[in-house]
Amino acid sequence: MKVVLISTYDLGRQPFGLASPAAWLQARGHEVTCVDVSVSPLPSQTVREADFVGFHLPMHTATRLAVPVIAKVRKANPRARLAAYGLYAPLNERYLRSLGMETIAGGEFEPSLAAAIEGNEPPLIALDRLQFEIPDRTGLPKLQRYAHLHRNGRKVVVGYTEASRGCKHLCRHCPVVPVYNGAFRVVQPDVVLEDIRRQVASGAGHITFGDPDFFNGPGHAVRIVESIHAEFPELSYDVTIKIEHLLKHRNLLPALRRTGCLWVTSAVESTEDAVLEKLDKGHTRADFLAALRLMRDVALDLSPTFVPFTPWTTVEGYRDLLGVLREQELVDSVAPIQLALRLLVPAGSRLLELDDVKPCFDETALLHRWQHADARVDDVARRIFELVSREQRIGTPRRVVFSRIWAEAHNGKPPENFDLMPRATVPFLDEPWYC
Repeated sequence: MKVVLISTYDLGRQPFGLASPAAWLQARGHEVTCVDVSVSPLPSQTVREADFVGFHLPMHTATRLAVPVIAKVRKANPRARLAAYGLYAPLNERYLRSLGMETIAGGEFEPSLAAAIEGNEPPLIALDRLQFEIPDRTGLPKLQRYAHLHRNGRKVVVGYTEASRGCKHLCRHCPVVPVYNGAFRVVQPDVVLEDIRRQVASGAGHITFGDPDFFNGPGHAVRIVESIHAEFPELSYDVTIKIEHLLKHRNLLPALRRTGCLWVTSAVESTEDAVLEKLDKGHTRADFLAALRLMRDVALDLSPTFVPFTPWTTVEGYRDLLGVLREQELVDSVAPIQLALRLLVPAGSRLLELDDVKPCFDETALLHRWQHADARVDDVARRIFELVSREQRIGTPRRVVFSRIWAEAHNGKPPENFDLMPRATVPFLDEPWYC
């Protein structure tokens, strides 16, 4: 059967969510074409000839961007059977079915897609333990067309893989939770290693691990990076790890540094303990600062991410966040967009357990809308988002944007004695989004 798998947005990465099911389906005799419309046009002839079209929806942005593409596919080929898969597919089942999706597949979606192609209706969410196929990236755009690492004045080609899926934790705002509900699944080490080998052969000098938390299975994770480093000692990488796990597994941080880890991304989210408690993050402000010290002790960069605007954020709390970033010399480590994000409340979110989050779902926006009780907070959030969006489009340096954010949050008063020149060369990817 002729199958087309489509990605609309995957954080500037070559989509694992196309390469993995492509290998799975090809091994079962199907002809698969992968299309990433973030870097390539939709191939009209291929779409017209397809029997089955699947849309990978790993995040909110990808799902919003998929809507007009779905309409184009339906118009070009009304006979094709359509499927949506990935984290945001089951969260938005009703809306996606209204757009023409016959199959919705969440969790471990590879066998669900195979079942749907073969005429069987899979479960909405499947959490089976799989024996993965080695991802097939041959039909995808070259790695050179995706995000690059900037390090010491050089641009390095970046690959992407996943050593695990799901998460053991139940943070209230996380979109992984409604799908996996505390379940955690590993990708076999030999599959991960071969996937990385092939990407290195295609030019990758750095690998991003997209696991929701690389230390959900710390032994599994360290075995993989030890093996990679032994084979490719010059290859660098980055991972995502909870503050809670950085503290719990502090003995493993030197192993990350020794095997080529350049930085760890961690969803700090807020410096206000009251907000962290609402989000059920499992760490405090003091924990964040303690983890930062641990990271610096082993010469690893911490790249914190934030959701600075929530129903519980205060203007004073937002100003305090900016102050912490300045005091801790983290300004160069934080993409400005991280200081402008507003809490996303998707369908099925655990945030709806809270009495002070009133459900008001906007189906076409794919989220529950909320307003802050203090109109000043919403006003600051709007102005800072507009500022960051504008500065990001023209490539303004991070420290300059930070100084303008500071002024916007402090009634026009810029930070005193703030050096606009970077204090250190912090490695980063040139795709700043994290949602």
